[in-house]
Amino acid sequence: MKKLSEAKLSILDLASIAHGKTIADSFHNSVQLAQHAERLGFERFWLAEHHNLEGIASAATAVLIGHIAGHTSKIRVGSGGIMLPNHAPLTIAEQFGTLATLYPGRIDLGLGRAPGTDAPTMRALRRDMTGREAEFSDLVKELQYYFLPAQEGQKVRAIPGAGTDVPLWLLGSSLYSAQLAAELGLPFAFAGHFAPEMMMQAIDIYRVGFRPSKVLDKPYVMVGVQVLAADTQEKANLLATTVYQRFLGIIRNQRVSLQPPVQNMDAYWGPAERDLVLSRLRTSVIGDPAQVRLGMQKLVNATGADELIIVSDAFDPQDRLRSYEIIMEVSK
Repeated sequence: MKKLSEAKLSILDLASIAHGKTIADSFHNSVQLAQHAERLGFERFWLAEHHNLEGIASAATAVLIGHIAGHTSKIRVGSGGIMLPNHAPLTIAEQFGTLATLYPGRIDLGLGRAPGTDAPTMRALRRDMTGREAEFSDLVKELQYYFLPAQEGQKVRAIPGAGTDVPLWLLGSSLYSAQLAAELGLPFAFAGHFAPEMMMQAIDIYRVGFRPSKVLDKPYVMVGVQVLAADTQEKANLLATTVYQRFLGIIRNQRVSLQPPVQNMDAYWGPAERDLVLSRLRTSVIGDPAQVRLGMQKLVNATGADELIIVSDAFDPQDRLRSYEIIMEVSK
């Protein structure tokens, strides 16, 4: 049985925009969190690509990754993830080749196949909307090609990009990405923080089907999880209502800025909505230090995860910083 102390810990940031605050505030808070994470010893700091979503400011993901990397010195910084079907692989190779050249040995490229947005915005991004799964596989392989050292006579090269050897990860909330990550011998990250339904099945498919590659000789599993830690259980429960409100907005298709905590969620959701939100968050860990340690250890026991990537969306930036302090303290 793997100990919690044996799993690496990382952070997933959505560059959330809190109610009453600005996008500039969001970017400042992300930098502050990344610097805090670096001091605490977290492995990596990832940002997620989303578009046209009020309350999330990480649309220009590569730009923000560069900003974070420029304000830190050693923590790995990357995407969790870039939604590859939104982009030409050459463009992503150039962007991340540039980042890897500016910040050598520190840049990760996590890739997803969801749009990260709604249908009208997908069209605005000039996406091909066929949605055929085989196309994502082709896009990943094309991107891998651009990161290889350029060959003599190669007509299209990523400059920068060729030969930069940026580590690729596949991200997913379903079985397809697990199968593809296994086939390509890439590390796999499952989005357990918002879609835990297929988590165990996807991890099993990935491990069973894994084929060693030049980048990885055995499976490597990262699991996304919502964790809200506070000095008391009561405070943690209060802070969690911010997360509940965010997920309630998602199921109502009402994307709003990050909301302050409330004393009683029953004034906001009905029984069916409550059950759906809690189902989406059933892997979440909310509590005081002892409960957080227990909950995170249970998740590592269940998944055998090599790494946990943690979302801790407290409304107050200081509560978020404290949450990650507790998480690191209890995981040693």
